[in-house]
Amino acid sequence: MAAPMEVAVCTDSAAPMWSCIVWELHSGANLLTYRGGQAGPRGLALLNGEYLLAAQLGKNYISAWELQRKDQLQQKIMCPGPVTCLTASPNGLYVLAGVAESIHLWEVSTGNLLVILSRHYQDVSCLQFTGDSSHFISGGKDCLVLVWSLCSVLQADPSRIPAPRHVWSHHTLPITDLHCGFGGPLARVATSSLDQTVKLWEVSSGELLLSVLFDVSIMAVTMDLAEHHMFCGGSEGSIFQVNLFTWPGQRERSFHPEQDAGKVFKGHRNQVTCLSVSTDGSVLLSGSHDETVRLWDVQSKQCIRTVALKGPVTNATILLAPVSMLSSDFRPSLPLPHFNKHLLGAEHGDEPRHGGLTLRLGLHQQSVLGGQDQLRVRVTELEDEVRNLRKINRDLFDFSTRFITRPAK
Repeated sequence: MAAPMEVAVCTDSAAPMWSCIVWELHSGANLLTYRGGQAGPRGLALLNGEYLLAAQLGKNYISAWELQRKDQLQQKIMCPGPVTCLTASPNGLYVLAGVAESIHLWEVSTGNLLVILSRHYQDVSCLQFTGDSSHFISGGKDCLVLVWSLCSVLQADPSRIPAPRHVWSHHTLPITDLHCGFGGPLARVATSSLDQTVKLWEVSSGELLLSVLFDVSIMAVTMDLAEHHMFCGGSEGSIFQVNLFTWPGQRERSFHPEQDAGKVFKGHRNQVTCLSVSTDGSVLLSGSHDETVRLWDVQSKQCIRTVALKGPVTNATILLAPVSMLSSDFRPSLPLPHFNKHLLGAEHGDEPRHGGLTLRLGLHQQSVLGGQDQLRVRVTELEDEVRNLRKINRDLFDFSTRFITRPAK
């Protein structure tokens, strides 16, 4: 039996010829290309080893391909707004997408939109499940990282807003990336931020285990499978290696490039956007705004391959190639259903669940307000006002972030 093949899956924001390219990690040979749109950052997901999902950059839909029918776009999953990030559960049962400050959860078998979670105050920037699909973690531009129990979200009382299991609020600027290690509910999670720190957390207790301060903003973070090393991609192009086994009991520290020169990968000319590590931990894959994907030898910190793309790299990840990707005869076990844009029951006039909050308007309330038509007009006016306030809040937050993080003259 042949050894599993590791492949690199990459996307860029230009995508003139293809939306996604797959190449063999060690030889560099192109294996597959998928056509149809441009995938946004943190917007690529493999669903049950049978479908490839890509959240389209600045668009309100998710593209889906069968892994072997690469030239035929199977479906467009419509969303109420541009998708900011995307992930699928490892067990293949659920799909999560960030739409503005909300998290949408679909059931794959039926295509039903089960719940919309609205606990972030700014756009959701990254999403990831734990390895056993029991929890998922969300990070946003509001500087918050939320840990959600999937069971609690699905079984929540419709009259109550589902609450996250943990709220991590130690970051002071927007979250740029997160990585969840192995261990299911006992896993450790690394988060990066524009505040120039990377933090390591424990899912079970919610405890902060480690905080590392850098000289630059950190745009991407990942760990090897053994969790011996944490790799952090900087806004100026460097990649920093943090050893997780050398500081017992030291919760906070600073990374000094001049003192840790042997732990820095140098080669990118612009900010690092994504990182991924091979199964054995010997190879690091990185993507950058300089329109290149680079393969690094972890031990020597030398670049062993550079692949030039046509635009800033939005996604680059290492996967063990599933059978469906390598076999031309493979077909999905089940067809991908139509994914509903609206919450289950909302399109039939039932009470909608939005973030676990049920809207109940009795007939006696409608009569007091002057009838159903007047109530609808008032609700529409309030919704418009809320949208305007959110836009003002988002603009103020973005301005403050740019002002705080601009380099000193």
